[in-house]
Amino acid sequence: KGEKTLHGINLFVLALLTVIFFYPLWHCLMASFSDPTSLIGYKGLISLPMGFSLEGYKTVLQNKNILTGYMNTLFYLVAGTAINMVLTILGAYVLSRRRMMLKGPLTLLIVFTMYMDFGLIPAFLNVRDLGLYDSRWAILLPVAINTYNLIVMRTAFASVPAALEESAMIDGAHPLRIVFQIIMPLSAPILAVLTLWNAVGQWNAWFDAMIYTPDGSMTVLQLVVRRMLASSAIDDSSTMMSTTMADLTTTTLKSATIVISTLPIVILYPFLQKHFVKGVMLGAVKG
Repeated sequence: KGEKTLHGINLFVLALLTVIFFYPLWHCLMASFSDPTSLIGYKGLISLPMGFSLEGYKTVLQNKNILTGYMNTLFYLVAGTAINMVLTILGAYVLSRRRMMLKGPLTLLIVFTMYMDFGLIPAFLNVRDLGLYDSRWAILLPVAINTYNLIVMRTAFASVPAALEESAMIDGAHPLRIVFQIIMPLSAPILAVLTLWNAVGQWNAWFDAMIYTPDGSMTVLQLVVRRMLASSAIDDSSTMMSTTMADLTTTTLKSATIVISTLPIVILYPFLQKHFVKGVMLGAVKG
């Protein structure tokens, strides 16, 4: 009876948390499809669209800043994730080799960066002095490697039997061939998980773009969304469209923009979900 009671309580709590976490997303989705005139002055919950209209999406997609931010974010997503994964894979392979000289000190030095942060001003000065300021490299290079992801991948690579690598070396395989044809296929779950983490991080990033890229042509989608959400009113001369805003409410535009900005990650996640739990457990078994 005690186990059944505990199981029922767990199900109730999880169901309650699911509703609490899911409803804001549902509210935003329904508001984006609602008739803008129906939302004027409305402050309650939205379970179904109040009327049906696509004017919010039409207006958002006509915004040049939204389209520019979308293209820039896609570029940072693809390029940033590719750079991060390549460097993380190579670094993890080196740190996972059992006979690697100075492996211990190098690992401690890398882990040290997780606990020591010198702040925004030194980081800004470093980016400026390296000539990266106001360029796309200012977004890509400072976050090229995530220390936590590197440690997780190193642990996963270290779990691959050494006999496989030794057999490949006897057959004349080059270290790069060992990495990409032996180690990586055996570590597919953790690679999928870290790819997802990097993609989500790149997609949601906006602070570095705000600090390092004052040029509006390099702005990111999330920065445009942040500026919209931070303002109580929308200035169509600076952030929104040239079309009239008289019949569109701020709620409709914000909701449509949020849906558009989160849609790619929502679509990507189900394809990697089957690897997620397995990959996390693989990185946590041997710490």
